[in-house]
Amino acid sequence: MLLRTLMIIDRKKTRKIYVGSVAVGGDAPVSIQSMTKTLTTDVAATIAQVKQLEDAGCDIVRVSIPDNESLEAFRQIRKHVEIPVVADIHFDYRLAIGSIEAGADAIRINPGNIGSNKRLAEVAKAAISAGIPIRIGVNTGSVKRNVIEAFNGDHVAALVETARQYVEMVEDMGLKAIKVSLKSPDVIETIDAYRAFSAISDWPLHLGVTEAGTLFSGAIRSALGIGALLLEGIGDTIRVSLSADPVKEITSARVLLESIGLRNEGVRVVSCPTCARANADIETIATEVEDALSGIKRHMVVAVMGCIVNGPGEARDADIGVACDERGGVLFRHGKPVKRVSRDRIVKTILEEVDKESRT
Repeated sequence: MLLRTLMIIDRKKTRKIYVGSVAVGGDAPVSIQSMTKTLTTDVAATIAQVKQLEDAGCDIVRVSIPDNESLEAFRQIRKHVEIPVVADIHFDYRLAIGSIEAGADAIRINPGNIGSNKRLAEVAKAAISAGIPIRIGVNTGSVKRNVIEAFNGDHVAALVETARQYVEMVEDMGLKAIKVSLKSPDVIETIDAYRAFSAISDWPLHLGVTEAGTLFSGAIRSALGIGALLLEGIGDTIRVSLSADPVKEITSARVLLESIGLRNEGVRVVSCPTCARANADIETIATEVEDALSGIKRHMVVAVMGCIVNGPGEARDADIGVACDERGGVLFRHGKPVKRVSRDRIVKTILEEVDKESRT
C-alpha cells in the first residue's frame, strides 16, 4: 500500500512553547497555521472563516488587529472560537497589550515598528503576565536600510542579524516563550536565512515564504522553501501564504507535510497525467474527487488512473482505486478488484468507498 509511517527526519530540537493548547517546537508535530482574510471588524464573517480553517485542519489561526475597532471586534471573536488565535500587531503597542487582555493565545509583532524599547518592554511584560508567547516576525521588506547597508546589501545577513537583535531584546526583558520567522518573497533568501538563524538559536521557527503569490505559483514557491527546510530538520510550524482562499493554504500545507511524511493525515489523490491512451476525463474526475475529499482527516490513498498500462498497478497499490478502460473502470479496494464501474459513476463510487473506509 502507498500508506506510510511517518518519515524519520532528524529534526533540530528547539525549545517547546505553547500557543493555546498547541505545542510548537521540541518534539511536537509540525503545526499548520493560516490567517483570516476577512475584515476583523466583521465579527460574524471572521468567526465563520476561523471555523472554516479549523474544519480544514488548521492548528493555529492569526487575526490582524490594525486599529481599535478591530481590537473591540477581536474581543467578541475570541469568545466564539476554540482554536488558538494569534493577534497580528503592527505599529501600535497598545493594540498588542489590548489583544493580550482580550484573550489572544500569542501575539505577532515586529519590534522594529512597535516603537521605543520602553513600549516593547510593556508588550513583553503583558505577554509574560498572561503566560503567552510572542512571535518575532521579520521580513526582508521591514529590515532597516542601514542594517542592509552595513552588510553590503546582503539581505540574508541583514535579516538574520535583525532577528537576532530583536530576540535578544525580548529575552533581556524576561520573555521565556518566543518563536521566530525570517521571511522573504525570494525562496533562496528564505532558506538561507532560516538555515543561518537555526544555527545560532534554539527558539522554535515559524516557516513561510512571504508574499509567495497566487494559488498556483505561491504553492510551488512555498513548497520549495518550506519543504527544503523541513527536510533538513528545520522548522516547527508553517504557513503557506497565498493570495487565495485561506482554506487553500491549509490544503496546500497538509499536502506538503503528507508528501514528505511528516503527517499521516488527509487523502492523497494519485492520478495519471493522461495521454492518448486515456479512457476517461481524468483531470475532471481527479479534481472532483480531490475537492470532495479535502476535509477528510484520515490518511488514505485514492488512485484515479486512465488506462491499463499503469492503471491496475497503481489502483491496486492504493486504498481505493479506479483503473479506467474502454468499458468504464475497475474498482480496487486494498489491492483487490471489487467490481466494474460505469464511467458516469466513477466519482460517486470512489466517494462512497472512501466514506465506508473512513467509518471503519
